[in-house]
Amino acid sequence: MGYAENRGTYYRGRYKIAPGKYGTVSDATGATIKFRTKREAEQAADDEEAKVRAGRWRNRSVGQVPFGMYVSEWYARQDLAASTMETYRADIENHLLPEFEDKPLADILGPAITQWEKQETAAGYAPKSIKNWRALLHLILQDAYDEDLIDTNPAARRRGRGKRAGRASHRGPEKIITDPLGALLIAERAALLAGRDDEFVACVLATYTGMRWGEVVGLETEFVRPGSIRIEWQLYQLDTGEFVRCPPKDDSYRTVDSPRFLSDLLGDHIRRTELRPCPCHGRTYVFRGLGAANGAVRRVGATLVDVARRAGVSPATVSAFLNRPGAVAAQTRTRIEAAVTDLGYVRGGSSGESAPHWRRNGFATWVFHPAVTGWYQRKGRFEARPVPVRGEPWPGVPVRGRSASSRADACWLPIAQGLTPHGLRHTHKTRMRGLRTPPKLMDDRLGHLDGTVQANYDHVTREMRQELMAGLTAEWEAALDARLAMWPTSPVAVLNDLLQARARGA
Repeated sequence: MGYAENRGTYYRGRYKIAPGKYGTVSDATGATIKFRTKREAEQAADDEEAKVRAGRWRNRSVGQVPFGMYVSEWYARQDLAASTMETYRADIENHLLPEFEDKPLADILGPAITQWEKQETAAGYAPKSIKNWRALLHLILQDAYDEDLIDTNPAARRRGRGKRAGRASHRGPEKIITDPLGALLIAERAALLAGRDDEFVACVLATYTGMRWGEVVGLETEFVRPGSIRIEWQLYQLDTGEFVRCPPKDDSYRTVDSPRFLSDLLGDHIRRTELRPCPCHGRTYVFRGLGAANGAVRRVGATLVDVARRAGVSPATVSAFLNRPGAVAAQTRTRIEAAVTDLGYVRGGSSGESAPHWRRNGFATWVFHPAVTGWYQRKGRFEARPVPVRGEPWPGVPVRGRSASSRADACWLPIAQGLTPHGLRHTHKTRMRGLRTPPKLMDDRLGHLDGTVQANYDHVTREMRQELMAGLTAEWEAALDARLAMWPTSPVAVLNDLLQARARGA
């Protein structure tokens, strides 16, 4: 039984927590509640002791642990994929700690979280990104709740509460796709922008297999076989620039059938290029990274990555500090400033070497996006601008260097505005749907898993695979014929050979 303790001007409630250990009735902040009467103190103490016996009692004083201290311990306990750990770290350092680092867990309330979301929206961040950051905050605070550190999870939101009706929050704009001819033209432009055939082959591969970007980059020559491609690994690029060789997403190991034309295209590419094992993994990959345009070699001196390692933060956090110091928590700023001083880091004092693998940002920014839209994206000090090209040979060869615009006589029109590399995967699924491909075979090619009873009784036959290969081949040949009708040759060597063979009726 609980009891009341007379403190002279008030009573406080005391209750037994464990043998020889007593607690005091307190409020949500951990402060002692002062009762006017002995009876009120006894009743409150009895209620708390009943919670102890029922296993529902929580130590309110523990809720005074600062969020920054708790999240550091929480992150250290996680054992997830390298890509997930890096994403969590960047989101925590750049978006959660600046707002909640010094606040006790018990003081983080729902209204404060809602206000933080509004601030992130006003700062111009995408709704999907803010949704992901709130989901991470919910995960962290849910673990704190499960550990009896807080009474409720303030990041939990009742369905429909605080939202405008009429559109679900998880709905976004429709994913942009293209058709076989559009994919062929984009692949041709990508090769022209890169100045080699690799990008053409890679874009065609992604279009006709639905492989993910990391799976294309991580495709090793030993897994390219006559009539099929085995998906065993992917390469994931960390913020440090390091490539991690890891299993495909959701362990979606699979063998993807490839049409005859695609097997020939890949085989010729592997034989034509002088592929060597990469220095990072010692394995031979089908596609090589695109070298630095100026051929610069690495200069001596500390890099941004070195500063991040010394400060114990991610490179994204160091970059945020250099560009927007106020967006980084005070304690983190102090660590980064100390690392900069210790290492003698000079901003812009290093230049990256040619990488053996594609960098996802570089490929999307300088190759894929301009191939799709006909425009270079805004990047750093460079404004968005059309891709200047020489009009002949068609479809135009990009002009580079000083006064490129004045030396060009044309620019490209958009092919599929808004298409991303992942959109080629959506394109492949859509083309399979148009070819009346059975759902089981579509899931098999994309690495998806359907856990329904119907899917368990559904199986893929050889006839289904052959019919799909025939359909994809027909679409490829129709795209080549349409491209041949536009112009009989191409500046891209591999496509030019295909067009000439098609013209001869081969």
